[in-house]
Amino acid sequence: MTGWKFAFSRRWAGYLAIAILFAAACAGLGMWQVARRDEALAEIAKVTANWDSAPIPVTEALPALDAFTASQKWLPVTLTGTYLADEQMLARNRPLNGMPGFEVLTPLQLADGTVFIVDRGWVSPGSKQDAPDFVPDAPSGQVTVVARLKAGEPNLVGRSASGNQVATINLNDIAKRLGTPTYTGAYGLMASENPAPDTRPTAVVRPPADEGPHLSYAFQWFVFGVLAFLGLAWAVREEYRNVNSEDPEEQKRAEERERRRAAKPRSDAEIEDELLNSSRS
Repeated sequence: MTGWKFAFSRRWAGYLAIAILFAAACAGLGMWQVARRDEALAEIAKVTANWDSAPIPVTEALPALDAFTASQKWLPVTLTGTYLADEQMLARNRPLNGMPGFEVLTPLQLADGTVFIVDRGWVSPGSKQDAPDFVPDAPSGQVTVVARLKAGEPNLVGRSASGNQVATINLNDIAKRLGTPTYTGAYGLMASENPAPDTRPTAVVRPPADEGPHLSYAFQWFVFGVLAFLGLAWAVREEYRNVNSEDPEEQKRAEERERRRAAKPRSDAEIEDELLNSSRS
């Protein structure tokens, strides 16, 4: 079979199908990385828009207990009330700088009787038990808190907790646990409280404006998809040369390729390899 007829065989149709499937998978993975980057950029935009904005009353930001929109993440709100220290909870399995720990969730009861969950910060695990050795006390009496809003968390299959610990910050479950009207749309990461205690849990820091390597990963996947067809084209060309090796025109082209190869200046690496090979013989 001479000429290009071989390229229309079942074997090469199979190779083409494999290349198409591989390229499609690469394109899908590339678009997934683009979507991941869009999510990262959206998160950066929320931090930029909300983190340093002036705090507003929680009733203005959240007119209903279940109110919250994704655009309000990190928005500072002000609350005045009394901490329910006896109802304080610890959210377990919370990493900070690679270390596991707990986040301290203290319910704050407002003047109207509703409760807002304040995440007062992170504490390390105990040295001998699955609980912190020390949790800084929340201020007693009336306190004014500035907290940054964050959505509650879903329950996770396989995660459980007991006592005053919770596996996730599921605000609906916490509201049932407290038995009082509780904000279930969002809770708050404490930025400050007044009066301020002598010590407090480790505060949450501003998230870095880092979109991650998603764009470069997406580019790599798209390049891999293109390489699938370039590799197929190279294989077709090599097969053509082999199949048509007896053709006079192809023999002339082969001689021309060999002539150009011989005329091409050798690199230092090629010269060194030749010297090494001659010394071994």
